[in-house]
Amino acid sequence: MAGYGYAGPATCRNRAAGGGPGGRTARRRGYGDRVTAYAAVVLAGGAARRMGGRDKPGVPVGGLPMRERVLAAVADAAPRVLVGPAGPVPDDVLVTREQPPGGGPVAATAAGLAPLPPGTTTVALLAADLPLLTGEAVATLRAALDADTDADGVCLVDDRARRQPLCGVWRVAALRAALDRLTARRGGTLDGASMRELLAELTVRELPWTGSGPPPWFDCDTDSDVRRAEEWTR
Repeated sequence: MAGYGYAGPATCRNRAAGGGPGGRTARRRGYGDRVTAYAAVVLAGGAARRMGGRDKPGVPVGGLPMRERVLAAVADAAPRVLVGPAGPVPDDVLVTREQPPGGGPVAATAAGLAPLPPGTTTVALLAADLPLLTGEAVATLRAALDADTDADGVCLVDDRARRQPLCGVWRVAALRAALDRLTARRGGTLDGASMRELLAELTVRELPWTGSGPPPWFDCDTDSDVRRAEEWTR
């Protein structure tokens, strides 16, 4: 998920469906006044070098852009925050883009957590190129985290048992503390930091997917991946 940068507080906007870069300042709609079950942060600013640098989250799978499919999987989250160029998004989605872009997924995570209201305890942290993600998968992750009081987060592992940290659910306080420690170790910057660095000191539960349907952890880095995802959605 390369393609992010972090240089202080991010600006949040709310984009109406079909809106463009001139979106209006976000209307928070009372999010700061209530505790929600969970929030969702979707990282959508990768450079997509293996796909010619185009707007990868905007590539359609099954007739819908990948970012829309991911946002739909967390339709019950509040707030939903998209980090990166938005394109058309639902009206209640907060859009943030740190300046300058180009710092990687950890910097984007920091920007995505910044607008969460006080009292938000749990966040789904997701890449925007997960077209097979479902609400069922997110609910499974949330239930696993609720059941494991010692874990700071739960993420899926792929068919090779590789951790997929951008397909997981995390305790907000633990993530923020890890971000603060990593920022201090790196001399005040998160530019170029890796998810491995961020999660090194956290207790992470790795969860194989055993549910029905195609694997929700499947991400699309190439055109071949997109074609494979299309086949699964038919």
